[in-house]
Amino acid sequence: MKQFTLRLDKKQQRPVVLLKNALTALVDTGAFIPVWTDDEEILVNVLDAELVKEKVPFIGFGGIAYGNLYQVTIEVGDLIFPNMHIVANNELDTSYNLILSATMFQNLIYEVDDKNHKFNVTIPDNESNVRNLRIEDSNGSLHILCHSV
Repeated sequence: MKQFTLRLDKKQQRPVVLLKNALTALVDTGAFIPVWTDDEEILVNVLDAELVKEKVPFIGFGGIAYGNLYQVTIEVGDLIFPNMHIVANNELDTSYNLILSATMFQNLIYEVDDKNHKFNVTIPDNESNVRNLRIEDSNGSLHILCHSV
């Protein structure tokens, strides 16, 4: 098994991890779809994201929301999500750049250690640190597919 730890932002009351490029991300175990909550120009210009589809409906933020679907490579500690799909929606006023969904950590062991301000992730031997995450549209409903390479 491989393990890594990310620091939680001590200024936040919720589990917000510190990532590369000075990005911050809320770990949302109830979230189904990863969401970019900041300015889309940062997503495109800093992370080289490519627009896949505009105005994609998804369930979130207390109902049906709309956002633009992007493809981007994101690193969360030792986890690499190459060409991951993410929906950009900055309707909420958040203090973080993105929401990490529970689906991103499928088949992994993760722990939010709020007391010590740590986010611990264990990658079992039969899982890879390179993760494929795709959002697919099936009859108007979005589905998440996430698996190891």
